Amino acid sequence: MNATHLSRPRAVVLALLALAVLGGGLAGVTALQASNQSAPATAGPVRAALTVQTVQAQPAQVALAVPAQGTIAAWQEASVGAESGGWRLAELKADLGDRVRKGQVLARFDDALVQAEMAQTRAALAEAEATAAEAAANAARARELSTTGALSAQQIEQYVTAERTAAARVQAQRAALSVQALRLSHAEVRAPDDGIVVAREATIGAVVPAGTELFRLIRKSRLEWRAEVAATDLEVLRPGQKVRVMPAGAPAVTGTLRQIDPQVDSATRNARVYVDLPAGTPMRPGMFARGEFEVGQRAALTLPDTAVLQRDGFSWVFTVEADQRVRARKVTPGRRAGDRLEILGGLDAQARVVASGAGFLADGDTVRVVQGAPATAPAAAPAGTPAAARPAAPSR
Repeated sequence: MNATHLSRPRAVVLALLALAVLGGGLAGVTALQASNQSAPATAGPVRAALTVQTVQAQPAQVALAVPAQGTIAAWQEASVGAESGGWRLAELKADLGDRVRKGQVLARFDDALVQAEMAQTRAALAEAEATAAEAAANAARARELSTTGALSAQQIEQYVTAERTAAARVQAQRAALSVQALRLSHAEVRAPDDGIVVAREATIGAVVPAGTELFRLIRKSRLEWRAEVAATDLEVLRPGQKVRVMPAGAPAVTGTLRQIDPQVDSATRNARVYVDLPAGTPMRPGMFARGEFEVGQRAALTLPDTAVLQRDGFSWVFTVEADQRVRARKVTPGRRAGDRLEILGGLDAQARVVASGAGFLADGDTVRVVQGAPATAPAAAPAGTPAAARPAAPSR
């Protein structure tokens, strides 16, 4: 009986301990479930919205243009050379880059030899003229005596022939003197036209043969743009059209289409066009230039260029949807008109487009649309955001 009374309290204690263990386990499971349910809410804060301003594509008149590229060249060049050979170059009066006038002396040759030859020719001419005068007098007397019979017909003919021969010698000496005078004029090298000196091969002291180029000029200082245009664009080009020429390293200028080559290159399927450039342009021959021929206008949708993002070789805009989230859309850009860009495709005219700051957005971001200037981009990016996709953090 004593053993029975001792075993009952022990059983009660064991039962109570089991209930306590079971209750603790249930409490732990309940706490774990509550922790798991609250984990998504505390894993990370929802990204705050960027404050943006939206715009819609606006219709505008955009100029139509035909693109081309080519080289700046001289309108015409003039080669200035030595007209007589074997002379020594004594003086230079022009250098590279000089602007010269027609008839201006560019160089002088040593003309001492020609001067001596001219003096000799003048003396020979004087002698021939004296001989001719004597022969003319003798012929005149012979004609007077022809009726008296004092001279035979043969003698009279000899006097007349001598007169003619002496006169011919005078003419020959005069012609020789003219040749010497012409040679003397070649001692001065003169500009054949107004222009600018672009090449100078002359060297003082050099003895040059006839025909040697001494200078080369750009006539009238006129430059032109020689460009290549696709054959498919030739039908809209006409002489007289304005052309915007944009050379590398110089400001853009407006030229005038002067001439279109009548034939097309069979290899490139391009035709050459010649564009007159305005006087005084800072361009130089040999410079590369791009250009656009203005051929009309067309109606188009445009956006501010700040709304279009260039990424991975494509153009993107962000549109704001009804749930205030942005969606990235690839668009096809066209011509630029001032600070606006033509949109050829990929965008609905009624879409609300983020006006600026597209580089700080990602597809699906929540934004807050306000009227007025959009917030400027902050300096720091949020942790975990790829640098290529989000260079700076949106404003909160």
